[in-house]
Amino acid sequence: MKTLLIVMGKTTDKHFIAGIEDYIGRIKHYLPFQFVIISEIKDTRNLSEDQQKVQEGELILKHLQVSDTVVLLDEHGAEYRSVEYAKWLQKKMNTVKRLVFIIGGAYGFSQPVYQRANELISLSKMTFSHQMVRLIFVEQLYRACTIIKGEPYHHE
Repeated sequence: MKTLLIVMGKTTDKHFIAGIEDYIGRIKHYLPFQFVIISEIKDTRNLSEDQQKVQEGELILKHLQVSDTVVLLDEHGAEYRSVEYAKWLQKKMNTVKRLVFIIGGAYGFSQPVYQRANELISLSKMTFSHQMVRLIFVEQLYRACTIIKGEPYHHE
């Protein structure tokens, strides 16, 4: 199974960048993984939140294939404990060709992106910056991979 993480805009904090790169390197030992950065829309001050979401959504949808299983990271999504998430991921590994996770922009996703999604996952009931969510997500994906392999990274 190929796995992608699509994000809107660059990560700017050097500490987050270092952590993200570290976990991406680790994940690649377990499964093919691609980190896709969609450039931010320029000159958004004249756009409403909805207009910005629509433009971002169009850019996101261009990266998707018809057969993709799309999972949005969204505050209204299902929440999993790490072991539960690993079981969920294992099922996807057995049934899905390309699994695409998406972290949207500051205002979330447009309606067409929600309609294209197969599932929504929430990392927490708390709100994190979009920069931080990237690091948390790749760490959790790595953690799930180690749980699936029975490696000692995760402790219950």
